[in-house]
Amino acid sequence: MTEPRNSSLKTLALAAGSFTLLAVLIIALAATRIVSFQLGLLMLVALVGLYFGFGVLIAVYRFTGKLE
Repeated sequence: MTEPRNSSLKTLALAAGSFTLLAVLIIALAATRIVSFQLGLLMLVALVGLYFGFGVLIAVYRFTGKLE
C-alpha cells in the first residue's frame, strides 16, 4: 500500500516543481524587460488558471472513476 502514496507524492512534487520553474521563468522574463510587466502578470495568471483547471479536471476524472 505504500507504493501508490509514494507515487502520488512524486507526482505532486513534479507538478509543484514544474509550476515553480515556469513561474520563475516568467518572472525572469519580466524582470529583464523581454516582456512587459503587464504581459508577465497575464502569463502568471494564465499559468495559475491552467494548473487549477487541469487539477479540477483530474479530480473530477478520479472521482467519476470511483463511482463505477
